[in-house]
Amino acid sequence: MSEVRGVILAGGNGTRLKPVTLAVSKQLLPVYDKPLIYYPLSALMLAGIRDILVVTRPDQHHAFKQLLGDGSRFGVRFSYEVQPEPKGIAQALLVGEEFIDRHRVCLVLGDNLFYGRGFTGMLRDAASRPDGAVVFGYDVRHPEAFGVVEFDAEGNPVAIVEKPEKPRSNVAVTGLYFYDEHACDIARGLTPSARGELEITAVNQAYLERGKLEVMRFGRGFAWLDAGGHDSLLEASHFVQTIEHNQGLKIACLEEIAFRNGWLAADAVRDAAAEHGPSGYGDYLLRLLDEA
Repeated sequence: MSEVRGVILAGGNGTRLKPVTLAVSKQLLPVYDKPLIYYPLSALMLAGIRDILVVTRPDQHHAFKQLLGDGSRFGVRFSYEVQPEPKGIAQALLVGEEFIDRHRVCLVLGDNLFYGRGFTGMLRDAASRPDGAVVFGYDVRHPEAFGVVEFDAEGNPVAIVEKPEKPRSNVAVTGLYFYDEHACDIARGLTPSARGELEITAVNQAYLERGKLEVMRFGRGFAWLDAGGHDSLLEASHFVQTIEHNQGLKIACLEEIAFRNGWLAADAVRDAAAEHGPSGYGDYLLRLLDEA
């Protein structure tokens, strides 16, 4: 079975966050004590994925490289591509087609944050599927703002509708998708929607029509945050602050994930702590080593 490669979509113009995003990508903005992009990156790493493509907007290409480097300090390998202009989430599969190279792929949106018990197990399960697609469903209060999964009486998915006027369920599709090696072929065959975009919902619907789509549902107590607006960005920061203060554990500490995955040795974590200097992040890495 081929490895799973990761693609993180960090392009777009951050329209909902303007004027903040006129000079910087939203994925580089802070969510409490880390750049926003750390959170979706952590999902890929928790899934065991080490080859990761970062898709950026043209003017921010070098900023992402400066932040993340080649990935070696996180025990992974980063590649970079530019999204010429935002033309839909599914466009990331075409921008990254050469990188994906007919491997299975996990696509994650660069402004999504996931947190909850059992998340790593769900990721590893999805990553182990040899064919088809896996998406993650989350119950939301206003489903009309999302791609919504419709189910039959037995609980099987029968349709995915983008921003329906009258949703037939409250289950939204989150910004995390696992696909087999056919994803790029499907994306290449898409027709742009009325808003001129290659819709990821159309990719998911294509898998559903083939009988190859599974919907894993996040249950109560799980958090999914789309930090693409001013309020949601602030809410995400408050959420992370609360969890970290109460538990003394960091969310999306990439060095910690790499260390626990066996991708980084203790000396590399110690070097990372020294790089961060007298900060809470650096102190946390040293405490991680002491406790290990």
